[in-house]
Amino acid sequence: MIRAFFLSLGDLADPAILKVFAQSLALTLVLFLGLGAGGWFATRWLVLDLLNWGETAANLAAISGFVAMILFGWVLFRAIAVAVVWLFGDAIVIAVERRHYPAALASARPVGMARGLAIGVRSAARALLVNIVLAPLYVVLLVTGIGTPLLFFAANGWLLGADLGEMVAARHLDGPDLRTWRRATRWTRWDLGTMIAALLSVPFVNLVAPVLGAAMATHMFHGRRT
Repeated sequence: MIRAFFLSLGDLADPAILKVFAQSLALTLVLFLGLGAGGWFATRWLVLDLLNWGETAANLAAISGFVAMILFGWVLFRAIAVAVVWLFGDAIVIAVERRHYPAALASARPVGMARGLAIGVRSAARALLVNIVLAPLYVVLLVTGIGTPLLFFAANGWLLGADLGEMVAARHLDGPDLRTWRRATRWTRWDLGTMIAALLSVPFVNLVAPVLGAAMATHMFHGRRT
């Protein structure tokens, strides 16, 4: 884990990864802000035009919805960011493999943008569903002071670890080999996912965390095979 982290930090200076980072960050922010604006106007339309509750009620509802989105943003941003990174994930993994594992790159099977997008959307939907189901527990555990973040990191670490690991493994394994790899690395991937989930909770650091996670997953996958 430590080796993968420091190698990945160095990889962030790679021009190919910088390009992917810029693309993924721009798309993530556009989608995030677009959803926020969409929620604002949808709430106003519902309250003002459909229910006819008046301008004041519409503004209050829109503001409340916007605040709720900001509070839930740590889940929403994580889901969007990982989905977007899946879209560009192949490019990140290729850049790391070209730099550190050229032999593995030569035998890899590209995931492709279409498949990456499909997996990314599925990943985002799963993350939102799991966190919505856990939302009541998050609220109940607030009284403990630490229970909510522990549950959040445990659940999202598991989801992220699975997503990031699959991003790399899908290029090199399939069938029984992939299932064996999943069983053998479940705890290592959970560690990775928990670390990235924590980084996603830190302002500004969360912008680079998904790309860093994809690079770390690549180093961890090949580190076990060398």
